[in-house]
Order: sequence, then C-alpha cells, then structure tokens
Amino acid sequence: MGGFFGATSRRNCVLDVFFGTDYHSHLGTRRGGMAAYDSEKGLQREIHNIENSPFRTKFQRILEEMTGTAAIGCISDTDPQPILIRSNLGCYAICTIGVINNSEQLINQYLTFSGGHFEGMSGGRINANELIAALIDQKSSFAEGIRFAQEMVDGTASILILREGGHIIAARDKMGRLPIVIEKKEDAYCATFEDYAGEKLGYEVVRELGPGEIVELSPEGIEVLSPPRKEKKICAFLWSYYGYPTACYEGKSVEYMRYRNGRIMAKNDKENGVAQDLDYVGGVPDSGTPHAIGYANESGVPFARPFIKYTPTWPRSFMPATQEERNMVAKMKQIPVDELIRDKKLLFVDDSIVRGTQLRETVDFLYEHGAKDVHIRSACPPILYACKYLNFSRSTSDNDLIARSTIRELEGEEGLEHLDEYMDAGTERGKAMRKAICEKLHFSSLEYQSLEGILEAIDLPACEVCTYCWDGKE
Repeated sequence: MGGFFGATSRRNCVLDVFFGTDYHSHLGTRRGGMAAYDSEKGLQREIHNIENSPFRTKFQRILEEMTGTAAIGCISDTDPQPILIRSNLGCYAICTIGVINNSEQLINQYLTFSGGHFEGMSGGRINANELIAALIDQKSSFAEGIRFAQEMVDGTASILILREGGHIIAARDKMGRLPIVIEKKEDAYCATFEDYAGEKLGYEVVRELGPGEIVELSPEGIEVLSPPRKEKKICAFLWSYYGYPTACYEGKSVEYMRYRNGRIMAKNDKENGVAQDLDYVGGVPDSGTPHAIGYANESGVPFARPFIKYTPTWPRSFMPATQEERNMVAKMKQIPVDELIRDKKLLFVDDSIVRGTQLRETVDFLYEHGAKDVHIRSACPPILYACKYLNFSRSTSDNDLIARSTIRELEGEEGLEHLDEYMDAGTERGKAMRKAICEKLHFSSLEYQSLEGILEAIDLPACEVCTYCWDGKE
C-alpha cells in the first residue's frame, strides 16, 4: 500500500508535512520521501529506504535542510517517490498510491509515438510515478492530464502533485477506492490519506474528495479542477485491515467498524452453536485485536492476550530477504503468556486469511505452549481473487490464496464454477473447504465473516464498496 500527505501555507509547513507523512507509516515499509517548494530554493526532494528504520528517524535532519511554504510526503511500498518532473506543464513533484496493471503496454505506447525515454530501474522497470507524469504531460493542463492518465491506467491511481509556485493538486482515484481528505487551519490547507494526520496538526476536516475528483489547494482556498464521478467503489480492507484504528473513511470509524464486525461474528457462532466452550478470545495482533474485542463483548467470553508481540526491537513488519529469515522474525516477535495458553480453549480473530502460512505458525506456536483448542475466525470472507487495484493481496496467481488453492485440491477446475457455494458456510462445499483448511493449518475450527456481515459492519451501501477480492465483482 502507501499513503501521502501534502500541505500549502503562508508559512514554512515542512514540519507539518514531516509529521503528517509519519502518521502514514503503517501503510508502507519500503520507502519514504518528501518534496518542498521554497520561493528561493525552488523544488527540493529527498527519498530514503525505510525498510529497517522508521520514517521519522531517516527524515529528522530534513527539518534543518528543507524549507518551503508547500510540501508533500509519501510512504511507499513500491517505487521511490516523490519524483521531480520538468515538462510542458512546468516543474512539479509527484507521488501516487495504487497499482498499474498495464504499465508495459502504456510504456510501449508512449515510446512508440514520442520517441522519448524513461529512466530505467533494476530489471528494466519504470518508476510508476514517471509513467503517470508522462501520461499527464500529454495534455495541456493538469486537470485534463490527470483525467487522461486515470482513464488509461488499468488499476488505481490517486495522485498528489506539488507545483512550482506552492500550489498542491490532489486527485482521488477514479473509482474512489482510496480516500483523500481535505483539511484546513489558519492560512493553510492539507490533503491527506488519513484524516487524523491533519487533525493532530491542528487542521479541521473540510471534506473528503469524491471519486475521480481533482482539486487545487493554495493558502487561499480550494479550487475544483474536475468534479467527482457518481460511481464509487471504496476498498473494504480500509476498515478490516490496513486503515489505522483512529481513521475514519466516508464517515465510518475504523475502530468502531471492527468492534461491530466482531459482534456480528460472535452472534453467528452463537446461532450456529459452534465454539461456545471457550476460555478466552484473543486477536491476532495488531489489526485482529479490535475485531476480537467486539467478539468477546458479544459472546461474554473474556478477552485476553495469550501472546504479545515484542515491539521494542521489532516494531514494524519488516520484510527480510529470505523466507527463512521471515519465519525467524515472525517467531521471535511472539512472546507467550503461559497462564493464558496452557490447557486453555482459545479463539483467535485475524483480520483476514490470505495464504495462511504465518497463521499456521502462530497456531502451532500456541499448541507448543499447551493450548487445548485453537479456533480461528477471519474478520472478512474467504479471499478468492488476488486484488488488482491495490497492493494488499496481490500475488502472481490466484492459486496462491489458500481458499482458492484448497478448492482446487478438493474439486479441481470444477470447483471454480461453484465459488459462491464455497463462500457460504452453510453449504456442503463451504463446509468441506473450511474442514480442509482446518486440517491443513491445524485449526480446531474455522469460520469467515460473511459478505453480508462485513458490509453490515462497514455500514455503507453495498454498491459503494469494492468487494472484488471476495466475489470477483468489479
């Protein structure tokens, strides 16, 4: 994933953008970057690798070196950004969030007619921000160019641009899968992915941009460059997984949604008479925890933390180079509380089950420390399609997803014709898939939140929520 924050002010606002960007650190662990505009220095830019150090530690000294009345910052799990561009539209810095599935096609089309070139990266890849900028620059205005770029991209592109002169252009992706919030304080405006990032800096929410809406911000106010589209498909995983607990999207609180989601799962288990003999309910940290609190509150079973993640030296989800290292890091993070595990019947709620590898290791870890039963609940439905709009569950093949691979093991290609039945816990196929995954991952029982249940918890019209990874509907 990724997140960004930008501000324009009558005063130096680099400190605001430093902290505002840092508040997006939960959305990415690979790179961080900032760009600023100063009337004397012009555009400045700095990018750092943050795989082994948080954004704040890498950019602390930037407050002494970078100044400007406008700035943008980005946390990225993909390419280095923001990048600086000089084109027919002027000089500007650009950062983006999303994914481009047809990048090779777009690159070839551009090179064919332009006779130009791109700066290549390792393996011949092109920075996605440079590609977006090249598409934008084919038109005579930023608004026209952004609309053109978003139409050409197969995927998702939310865009933040810092113009020479100190104005900021914010463009929400055309389907509104990701949020952009506009906030203001005296003599300043900001655009942010996470609303609380600006609020902690003294900004007040003005409004969220609509899908495809493009605005230009200056210290004087907001100019709408392109109105919002009518159709919206905001990503459901904002609430169930990668949104920070204090965030609010489309007026719906992340933390409160997760409590409500857990309560719905507990009600379903009670109605079906399953997993009623429990000692404790816990969450797979961190994002599974609030779902588990909701489950515990509804079920009446005490909430507990049978194991704790050791955060002083492993505060983030680092990505070591080898699977052996990743497995070791995952194991080192988990510190057991023996009194809450030994001879206990436990139920854990996880935010989702993608491939299941780490969850199996967690369950085995609990059994190694004397757990009697370990029941698992997924706070979302079975993931049957790798996301092609964001970077959450992207993989080289849908078959990497444990729900889909299990269906193939049970029924081969024929099973793919009955995915609706496998989604439903009440059908024979649904029961068979859950049983097979339990055997594979050593769960005492497994259940998923239903599609209807998670939509009820989010509390938005179903037509406004993207559920592609569960039902394949675009």
